[in-house]
Amino acid sequence: MNYERLLDKKEKLLKIQTSNSENIFENFNKAFEIEYAHNSTAIEGNTLTLIETKVLLEDKISIGRKSLREIYEVVNHNKAFSYVKNCIAEDKPLDENIVKDIHSILMENILVGGIYRNVDVRITGAKHKPPVPSEMYYQIKDFFSNLNFKSDLNPIELASWTHAEFVKIHPFVDGNGRTSRLITNYQLMKHGFLPVSVNKEDKLDYFNFLEEYAVNGNLEPFADFVAELEERQLDEYLSIIR
Repeated sequence: MNYERLLDKKEKLLKIQTSNSENIFENFNKAFEIEYAHNSTAIEGNTLTLIETKVLLEDKISIGRKSLREIYEVVNHNKAFSYVKNCIAEDKPLDENIVKDIHSILMENILVGGIYRNVDVRITGAKHKPPVPSEMYYQIKDFFSNLNFKSDLNPIELASWTHAEFVKIHPFVDGNGRTSRLITNYQLMKHGFLPVSVNKEDKLDYFNFLEEYAVNGNLEPFADFVAELEERQLDEYLSIIR
């Protein structure tokens, strides 16, 4: 990870944003939100295409032959990301209440959200087994205690740790992946970086990097992955102006 290069690009973008029309970025931001909702739900098995996601979110047209759950997953993701942006605008630090709110929005009309699991769970295909409920409760409390005191990590590493550690604990019965990707962006945006989206085509690498952290405690591969996503976003935004 070349963190100094990311900082330099972030500062260049900040100068451009303050001196150019926001309409240029507004259209790009809308396109990102649609792709983000599509990718994040598709990673978990949602079958709506990118075009169907666009029609649902932007044109407000329901999609035939799709389950209500799949439709709610996409709509709820968009609502949850709007909630994240509002919290960032209000300069709120990420905490337990916000994470529970994010999960509640994601699970609206699907299941009761914002409540920690009281059953064991397994992650399909993973070596790592999330903690039993009694251990999970203490681990998630430690997670939130440490969340804003990881001074040894730069913002990209902090966002990566937030994601990887949360998924490792797996505090909810469902929706942990979508929640973790949203709180990753919460941390990035809180520190002035752009939100990122994990492409569904990169799912295998993404899962392997998370597994490396969960099993071996090695955050570097996942942090490098997040840094690459961030640099790609910065380059794309900068290219609009160029």
